[in-house]
This record gives sequence, structure tokens and C-alpha cells, in this order.
Amino acid sequence: MKAIWNNTVIAESDETVVVENNHYFPAESIKKDFFKPSSTHTTCPWKGVASYYTLEVDGQTNEDAAWFYPEVSELARGIKGRVAFWKGVQVTD
Repeated sequence: MKAIWNNTVIAESDETVVVENNHYFPAESIKKDFFKPSSTHTTCPWKGVASYYTLEVDGQTNEDAAWFYPEVSELARGIKGRVAFWKGVQVTD
């Protein structure tokens, strides 16, 4: 699977985990140069508190377009150490 934004592959892995129709990529599969920490946090009732990354590619910014759970609930242990995408990021095989 590949995560693509602004015509650039920002993550690539054969080992994504799908939860609620989102592909969660292993953290080591993201291209960290494109990811900037965000101060945004949201709470999922069953997964826990999500943290976000803002994407920066070729001078373009996509705020809070990637998320992850630094600490996951027992129910969500399968996505620990993984990153998912939205806001126009294409995930394709």
C-alpha cells in the first residue's frame, strides 16, 4: 500500500492494518521528512487519544492529515505504532 499526497509517496508498506476503513501504516514506513508534529488531539471512545501530523510536501501544507495513537486501548492494540491518513491523502495499492 502507498499513501500519496501532492503527487508524492509519503508512506509505503505491505503490512498495513485496516480499522474502520483506514489503512494504518507502520510508523517506520512513513517518510518522516514530510511529517511535522501537530498540537491537535482528538479522542476516540474505543481507541484512545489521537495525535496528529501536518504534512509538508513541495511547499504545500496539509494540516492534521495523518494521525496515530501514542497510547492505545486494549481493544486497539493492533494499531499501536501505526499512522493513518485522511484529508485528501490517497491510499492505494
